[in-house]
Amino acid sequence: MAELSIISVLAATIIGMVLGGLWYSPLLFGNAWMKCIGKTPETLGSQTAPMIGSIIASAMMAIGVSLLFYIANVTEVKTAVSIGAILGLLVIFPALLSDNLFCGWGNQLLLIQAGYRAISVFLMCLATYFT
Repeated sequence: MAELSIISVLAATIIGMVLGGLWYSPLLFGNAWMKCIGKTPETLGSQTAPMIGSIIASAMMAIGVSLLFYIANVTEVKTAVSIGAILGLLVIFPALLSDNLFCGWGNQLLLIQAGYRAISVFLMCLATYFT
């Protein structure tokens, strides 16, 4: 990756949002997630503000990955994979683990939340490399 690319940022943002839509749907972990947070589809309320926030958060992650790849001059897929794994498993997961320990979310919610974030940033790294 020789330069910052808006296409890479957009692709990574979209991947993060699509994964989130699937991850938190009843198809995957949506029902378990709602149970963990004590909500039902009826009590979730309007999702407009959270969705806007999620789009912004996904875009910020995509920009961060793109900047990291630019600074590190990532030119090999193995480097992209390594950065994705490091960010997901050694940055994101421990941060959410610490929050979990202090907030008492429980292991299931930790794995749902951290799993989404770790896989999302990993896929964003791949998208950034290949676009």
